[in-house]
Amino acid sequence: MQDTAALGTILGVWAHPDDDIFLSAGLMATAARNRQRVVDVTATRGEGGSMDEDRWPPESMGEVRTKELLRSLEILGVMEHRFLDGPVDVDMQEHLDEAGAEQVRAIVQEVDPDTILTFGPDGMTGHQGHKDVSRWTTDAWRAVAKPSARLFYATQTPAFVEEVVPSLERFNIFLPGTPPVTQREDLAIDFSCDDDALELKLRSLEAHESQIEGLLEVFGEDGLRRFLRDESYREAAREDG
Repeated sequence: MQDTAALGTILGVWAHPDDDIFLSAGLMATAARNRQRVVDVTATRGEGGSMDEDRWPPESMGEVRTKELLRSLEILGVMEHRFLDGPVDVDMQEHLDEAGAEQVRAIVQEVDPDTILTFGPDGMTGHQGHKDVSRWTTDAWRAVAKPSARLFYATQTPAFVEEVVPSLERFNIFLPGTPPVTQREDLAIDFSCDDDALELKLRSLEAHESQIEGLLEVFGEDGLRRFLRDESYREAAREDG
């Protein structure tokens, strides 16, 4: 899938600054280039995400990561973004403030998307905040989205798990049992960035300076390009529990 036109208006709902970039930057950039409406939502400002407390003191992280995210979205050409009011990223294993649930519902009603992108119930990494965002978004889709709206959960392919996940183990990104894996032939969205979109995705990710340094050291830009090119989603079902 290279043509995003069939996705119509796209709404992405994520937990932390840069979740959206890793999982959907290529789709967002391509859709924006095609003049589709793209609305990006982030539940928290990544307040707990300091990788180096000398360079990025914890008390500054909300401001730092807000600026990084807005700069990265500008690189992609995504002009509509919302932060939720209330959820704070303190501990990846803690639930987020449930005030976010009603806000996601209101955004779904307002934007009236054709396509919604988010984490699956697994949260992609198994982290609780990701799973909360998945639940809020799924509940909102079922309750207030138009019948034709489709919800897609981020997933990974067996090739990604085999080739990339072992190199990521040192970063403790994935809890046991994650990431979710879907066979390529079963994907609902199997998107491969073209060279222009891939370059935008890499540059937007590098805008998250406080988060990306370690990955660049391990993979380099060429390695990152290899594992960032593909974006994979499975489709949610309205009748699932």
